[in-house]
Amino acid sequence: MEVGYRHIDTAQSYFNEEEVGDAIAETSVAREDLFITTKIWLSNYGYEKTKQSVKSSLEKLKVNYIDLVLLHQPFGDVFGSYKALVDLKKEDKIRAIGVSNFNELHLADLIAFQDTLPQINQIEINPFHQREEDLQNALSRGNVQLEAGEPFAEGKNGIFENEILSVIGKKYGKSPAQVIFTLVI
Repeated sequence: MEVGYRHIDTAQSYFNEEEVGDAIAETSVAREDLFITTKIWLSNYGYEKTKQSVKSSLEKLKVNYIDLVLLHQPFGDVFGSYKALVDLKKEDKIRAIGVSNFNELHLADLIAFQDTLPQINQIEINPFHQREEDLQNALSRGNVQLEAGEPFAEGKNGIFENEILSVIGKKYGKSPAQVIFTLVI
């Protein structure tokens, strides 16, 4: 955070919310200058479990509100959990709500039965995992913003040494990582 990072993306299933909360508590960066995202894991799906798990995430992150909370997967009691997120947003515990890893059918099903639409769908997008136009069109029809998750492909397949990305980077004086960010943003 001291060197400029402002978007912190964590999740209950990463088991690092407490450590992230410690870092947030120790930084000199003002809370309102940070954008904190967490994700609800499947074992916490269902209305009451989701509400309790968000309260637990707030405590672990040592914050009064979370900027964005996503449902991590499109399985289980998605509707009960989504309703809990909507209610927590009304209570100002969450600023924005969304989903993660939803394809166009999952998203269409959720949107069809909600008054409050998800603002984000975070899905894997990187040079080795590009997305079909159908998903992008479904998102835009529902006014759901696409957010790239795993832009560095978890470091797999030699992405940072990729010949094409290296050539592009060399041409513009950028690293392969900087080229990737340019491609997925």
